[in-house]
Amino acid sequence: MSDIETLKMALVGYEAEREKIEATMAAIRSQLGGRVSAPAMMPTGDAKPRRKMSAAARKRIGDAQRKRWAAAKKGTEPSAPAAAPKPKRKLSAAGRRAIIAATKRRWALRRAEAEKAAPVFGDN
Repeated sequence: MSDIETLKMALVGYEAEREKIEATMAAIRSQLGGRVSAPAMMPTGDAKPRRKMSAAARKRIGDAQRKRWAAAKKGTEPSAPAAAPKPKRKLSAAGRRAIIAATKRRWALRRAEAEKAAPVFGDN
């Protein structure tokens, strides 16, 4: 079979499937008793154009929203000023030297373990 024949057969099958679906939809519509109209369910390509808002209207809406936010924030402000943040802690020179020494010991131990565990190549 060629690709064209396969596509034709697929098209026939899909058209039959569509007819079954349309029949089922018609049965459902009849059970609803005309409460739902077909055009309301089917989307059309003729969508209404979006309404345009004037710059003045956008400004009025924005001003009103800012006013609402200001009123909402005004009600939630704390009455007492917030405490000053703690000063940043500093590391002493001795503490820094201790950390460096511990890190060097840890890395030396790790290198020694890796050297023990690594297989030696070239020894025959």
